Amino acid sequence: MPLYPLLLAPMYKEKVWGGRTLEQFGRTLPGGPETSIGESWELADLAATSPSGGGGEAARSVIRNGPLMKRTIGEVVRDFGPVVTGSMSLSADGSFPLLLKYLDARENLSVQVHPSESYAAEHAEAHLKSEAWYVVAADPGSTIYRGLLEDVDPDRFRAAIEDGSVADLMYREVAEPGQCVYLPSGTVHALGAGILVAEVQTASDTTFRVFDWGRTDRELHLEEAMACIDFGVAPANQPPSADPVERVDGWEARSLVACPHFTMTEWHSSAPGSRVFASEELSVLMVIRGNVTLSWGEDVRRTLAVGAGDTVLLPAALASVTLDVEDTLTLLEVTPPRSD
Repeated sequence: MPLYPLLLAPMYKEKVWGGRTLEQFGRTLPGGPETSIGESWELADLAATSPSGGGGEAARSVIRNGPLMKRTIGEVVRDFGPVVTGSMSLSADGSFPLLLKYLDARENLSVQVHPSESYAAEHAEAHLKSEAWYVVAADPGSTIYRGLLEDVDPDRFRAAIEDGSVADLMYREVAEPGQCVYLPSGTVHALGAGILVAEVQTASDTTFRVFDWGRTDRELHLEEAMACIDFGVAPANQPPSADPVERVDGWEARSLVACPHFTMTEWHSSAPGSRVFASEELSVLMVIRGNVTLSWGEDVRRTLAVGAGDTVLLPAALASVTLDVEDTLTLLEVTPPRSD
C-alpha cells in the first residue's frame, strides 16, 4: 500500500494547572468550561505511562486519515519498518523514540526535574527525558523557569522548598511567542502561568516534582529529584540565529534545537507559495499557525489540507511532499534520532 502523510489524533490530559487555550486551534475539548485540559499528546507510543505523568496506562497515537485510519503509530512502525522510519533509531523496546505535545499552562506547572543519566542508569523504571519548549502564545510578562542560579547547592535548595522561595533560586526568562527553550535531563524547570507551548521530548514521562506552588493534593518526589538535579549554573539557552538558516521564495527556516535526541526547525512563510520538502527520512510537522495543503504522489497526485494545531507524520518512503500556502504559515519540523 502506498504510504501518505499520517494525520495524528490528539490525546487530551486533564491537569490541575491546565486551561482551554487549545480551543483557539478550533478544537472541541472534552468536558465543559470547568474542565482543565493541560496537555494534548500529539504523537505518543508509550507502552505505559508513569503515575506522575500520564496515569499509568498505555498511550499510543492513532492515525485519523486514509487507509491506515484507526491504527496506532506503533503498529505502522512495526508493520512497515524502514518504509516509514527510514534510518530512525527506535527506542529500546522498538517504539517511536519521541513524544510530542502541547502544554496549556493556565497556572504554574510544578517545579520539576527529569532523570539524569546517572539516575536512569541505576533505576530501570526511570528514563531520560530531554525536552524543548516552543512558545506558541504567552500572556505579557509570563515566565519560564529554567535551571538554578549560581551558588545554589542542595542544602540551600532544600531550605527554599521548605519556606516556599524556590522560584527565587531559579533562572527566569520572560516568555515570547517563537522562543524555544531546550531542557536537557537533570535541568530543574517550570512553565509559568499564561503560556502555551509545543513540547518535543524523548519518549518518557518520568517526572519528579519538587515544589507545587502551594498545591497539596499531588505527590512530591523530593529525594528522587535531589538525586537528579544539576546544581551547576543554568546553561545559556542558545538563541535562534538572527538570520534564518535559509530564505527561499518567501520561506524562512530557523534552526531551534539540534541535540542527540532530535532536531527542531521552525519554518515560516509570509506569503502565498509552495515549497517541496524532499527527504528519504521520517519527519513530523506541527502546524503552529495558518493552513497548508500537502500534496504527494507521482502517477496520481493526492492532497491533504491541514491547519493550526494539526500534527502530521511524513513517512520516509514519501521522499517528497509539496506544501502549498495561501497566506502566512508557521510550522515546526521535528526529526528523530537516526542510526549511524
